[in-house]
Amino acid sequence: QLQVAESGGGLVQPGGSLRLSCTTSGFKGDYYVIGWFYQPPGKDREGVACIKTGDGTTMYKESVKGRFTVSTDDAKKTVYLQMNSLRPEDTGRYWCAAERPETFYWPSPFGVRSWGQGTQVTVSS
Repeated sequence: QLQVAESGGGLVQPGGSLRLSCTTSGFKGDYYVIGWFYQPPGKDREGVACIKTGDGTTMYKESVKGRFTVSTDDAKKTVYLQMNSLRPEDTGRYWCAAERPETFYWPSPFGVRSWGQGTQVTVSS
């Protein structure tokens, strides 16, 4: 059974940085997509960034390109989301999620079955 768990959220000033971590377990084989999703206050959950294990293909929400970087540490079975130049509109709850590529419909959360508990990111002065 796929399991993921996030950590690393918090309060940061505009222009600051945070790194979210997603620890994974129960993966069989190396053919998965690990996605980071967020939900701003009053809005729907949507994809921020994702990475395909095996070949390292990444995709990003347009507004975070050049500011956020998703990466993996295979030895630690951990996926990271490095968030730089944070803006108030990046505020929201962030989740790590995992799914097989054939049922992963980026940037929608639809079809994703393995979710962490989420972590809050607040960008405010």
